[in-house]
Amino acid sequence: MKLIHRIGYYLGGFSIGLILLAFFLSGKKTSCAYGPNARTIKNISEKKYRLYSETTKSAMKNYDLDSLDISNLIKTGDVNFSESDTKAKGCKTYLIENELEDKTVELTIKNCDSSATIQSLIIK
Repeated sequence: MKLIHRIGYYLGGFSIGLILLAFFLSGKKTSCAYGPNARTIKNISEKKYRLYSETTKSAMKNYDLDSLDISNLIKTGDVNFSESDTKAKGCKTYLIENELEDKTVELTIKNCDSSATIQSLIIK
């Protein structure tokens, strides 16, 4: 069998496999959170209890933000691991950076087993 025929059969089977995967996985809630940033954001976003400190509540009131805005900032943000405390036992503290209306936003989040507490919200 010629090499071109082998490549053709391979690409044909590969494309059929991709179509089958797309068909079977289309209705499922699957995600590809393999990187450390994506896993951390996903873990924080899926917490049942999200708490806000008093300083965060006052900053939200000053900048006219609500919990939906904070959720979007978390989901689209980047974790700064060099400024985060990832070695702590129990609750780890993460610094999430994002932009809102051309301003830099920094969220400090304490991530525990069952809850995530937003400790500070700084807009520069």
